[in-house]
Amino acid sequence: MPKPMTVVAVAGAAWLVRRALRRRIEGSPLWPLPALEEPVSGRPRSRALRLRVAARETPADGVVRLRLEGRDLPRWEPGAHIDVVLPSGLVRQYSLCGDPADSGSYTIAARLVADGRGGSREVHEELREGTEVEVRGPRNRFPLVAAPSYLFVAGGIGITPILPMLRALPEGADWRLVYAGRTRASMPFLAEVEAFGGERVTVVEGRPDSGALPGELPEGTAVYCCGPEGLMAAVAERFPAVRIERFGARAAAGGAFEVELRRTGRVVTVPADSSVLSAVRAELPGTLYSCEQGFCGTCQQRVIEGEVDHRDELLTDDERADSMLICVSRAHTERLVLDM
Repeated sequence: MPKPMTVVAVAGAAWLVRRALRRRIEGSPLWPLPALEEPVSGRPRSRALRLRVAARETPADGVVRLRLEGRDLPRWEPGAHIDVVLPSGLVRQYSLCGDPADSGSYTIAARLVADGRGGSREVHEELREGTEVEVRGPRNRFPLVAAPSYLFVAGGIGITPILPMLRALPEGADWRLVYAGRTRASMPFLAEVEAFGGERVTVVEGRPDSGALPGELPEGTAVYCCGPEGLMAAVAERFPAVRIERFGARAAAGGAFEVELRRTGRVVTVPADSSVLSAVRAELPGTLYSCEQGFCGTCQQRVIEGEVDHRDELLTDDERADSMLICVSRAHTERLVLDM
């Protein structure tokens, strides 16, 4: 018979080994293969961060700049944005416009949209110094690529993702910026941009006309644009290969179609000027949603039948095979069947 102390020691050692293996497997489910920095499929699920508003400034009329402080924050590159969960639960996306080397804070800026959906007003009225907010990300759908030359076009608050790009360009890089706004006083970071851009910066008060944009660009020029839809559409018409960062997803409008809610047995009509989410919530008011822009994934639903016109900025190709974000996406067919 083994001695009692020997039994205890063996059992204790076995427990320690099992705990170590469990922790190792949780850190890398493919263990003993190394964990991948980026998943092969799917999107990385960003952990939520609790950050504190450490500073609040007004860099232009109707614009607030917030510095959100934390510790050992995930790194980011120019063009990245974060999801900010506002005190009401609304989720809004804001481009990072601070210093990527600063691991202790994120800087964002938001313009007040008086006739918007409430997110910008909440930022302006509720996020004061000392307020804590939940942040997810960062994510980057608008990365700065290597190119022989660059053309940047920004409209108003659309300067925020472009500003870190300008700072990151190597010395001697060939670039131009066309920066438009209603008035100079409404254009955030204008003084900084003009200071280091010199003659490479063209400032336009009001919507830029065709003369503000160059007629031809050197071969290989990377074109970036962020701003109001009208501005982005005009730049895309002139330069079809433009890289665009939208404040929201593409408009939900399109042709009318029907949606069958299979589990409830109901059929709703989605008008041409409305979203699937709005039509569904008229029948099922408890349907979850948040950002209404195709970014957060709260309203994701499984698709049983029909072809989806995906307009979101979140789902992977695999996820789009059998699901959709009903806040922005629509139908290519006359009828969709959802598992609702």
